[in-house]
Amino acid sequence: AQLSYDQDLDIALPFINKGIRPRVAILREQGVNGQLEMAAAFDKAGFTSVDVHMSDILSGRVSLRDFIGLVACGGFSYGDVLGAGGGWAKSVLFNSRARDEFSAFFNRPETFSLGVCNGCQMLSQLKDLIPHAELWPRFVRNTSESFEARTALVRIEKSPSLFFKDMEGSVMPIAVAHGEGRVLHSNVEALNNSGLVAARFADATGLATQTYPLNPNGSPFAITSVTSTDGRATILMPHPERVFRGVQNSWQPKEWQQDGAWMRMFRNARVFVG
Repeated sequence: AQLSYDQDLDIALPFINKGIRPRVAILREQGVNGQLEMAAAFDKAGFTSVDVHMSDILSGRVSLRDFIGLVACGGFSYGDVLGAGGGWAKSVLFNSRARDEFSAFFNRPETFSLGVCNGCQMLSQLKDLIPHAELWPRFVRNTSESFEARTALVRIEKSPSLFFKDMEGSVMPIAVAHGEGRVLHSNVEALNNSGLVAARFADATGLATQTYPLNPNGSPFAITSVTSTDGRATILMPHPERVFRGVQNSWQPKEWQQDGAWMRMFRNARVFVG
């Protein structure tokens, strides 16, 4: 691990001390399983995490206008029988109420959105609704043709993502658990050179790698996270919510205490909201 910041520094503390906890929708669908860790991470960063099932939005019981953040969590929505995140995305795109809710949310300039693993795959298929996300890729079957569940190293790149502010250059361990995480793009060179790549798989020296299993899915240019041009929407395949606490890591440097390296991204979101 090589960090460009102090992971024990709680940059969100000035906002937490004011007693204001903005509401974040922790979104799940049938088969999603990462919502509890995600809710815990955002709660710790100073938000109020609210469990929101897609059925709540489809029925009108819950409206996204009541939230400042939207987080699509990991798992296997609909068993991924329509492709990774496909059924979940189509439940938004082909339902007028849900489509209007999501479109209105994404277009509010004060909001942020995050997609992790299955949520990453789902949000990538909603890119037509997300401002400044035209260059986002799709995610398809790993080169290994296998489900990859392991620890990988990820290097944070310079990008407009609000989640990775002041984290550029950091190389950090993270949990990986996906079968369809390989980036597919009609012009992957344009994506690679766009400045919107927020993270890449890295080797032990911190360099982007195509070597398996250090790059577990075979994504070109080791791409594993992209963001929108305005930085308000970010998607990534690995699971930061599974390692936001130090003790969640299978290994950690001795100087790491309560917080793991990835806690900073959730605190960055709280600072963004202000």
